[in-house]
Amino acid sequence: MEEKIKYEMEFPIHASPSLLYQYISTPSGLSEWYADNVNSRGEIFTFIWEGSEEKAKLVSKKSDERVKFKWLDDEDTPYFFEIRIQVDDITKDVSIMITDYSEEDEIDEGKMLWDNMISDLKQVLGSV
Repeated sequence: MEEKIKYEMEFPIHASPSLLYQYISTPSGLSEWYADNVNSRGEIFTFIWEGSEEKAKLVSKKSDERVKFKWLDDEDTPYFFEIRIQVDDITKDVSIMITDYSEEDEIDEGKMLWDNMISDLKQVLGSV
């Protein structure tokens, strides 16, 4: 299997960390912008897109701050995706920080996908 490359992205967003956290940590919040539908049973989240289904384990979370998922088909690898809420101490500006992994020839596609999903999130929040 080809080694994946870690990449990080930052998206300024006009929303409170507690509101954002609901959209990144709950099945109902994630299904508003990340996938067509999201279900969870304990730590296992099922993401559904146009008939295809992927399962991920919620490996860590911190209220109003971050969630980290690991795809179940990638469990034996160090790869994960993390969504962090970052608040600037001085300006109080809020950003969403994405950490993800992709194969080298798919990084641009992965970044474009995140761009589109965060754009959907901003629309849902009314922070466009």
